[in-house]
Amino acid sequence: QVQVGESGGGLVQTGGSLRLSCAASGRTFSPYGMGWFRQAPGKEREFVAYISRSGGTTHYADSVKGRFTISRDNAKNTVYLQMNSLKPEDTAVYYCAASDGVILTPSPLTYKYWGQGTQVTVSS
Repeated sequence: QVQVGESGGGLVQTGGSLRLSCAASGRTFSPYGMGWFRQAPGKEREFVAYISRSGGTTHYADSVKGRFTISRDNAKNTVYLQMNSLKPEDTAVYYCAASDGVILTPSPLTYKYWGQGTQVTVSS
């Protein structure tokens, strides 16, 4: 199985930027579709973005479209989430997840392997 771990979270002011990284280990990274999710206190985990195995297909939640960009580097076994124009409502723990399924969806049930999360806090 593959293990994934997030990094790059932190405290940023409204309008600022952060880049999250998710490094994979344990197995070859390229067969896995990858997703980013987030969970704010008292709320359910919500979909942010996913990227296909090759990187050719991406999909975003409406709330982040135009501000966030997901990408991957299969040679480095890493997926990224570039977050620009951050808002206080983006404050959450961000998780990356790997899917060995054929079809990616925004549902957390699609993803089998999860990281421990990294905190992102956007101050107003």
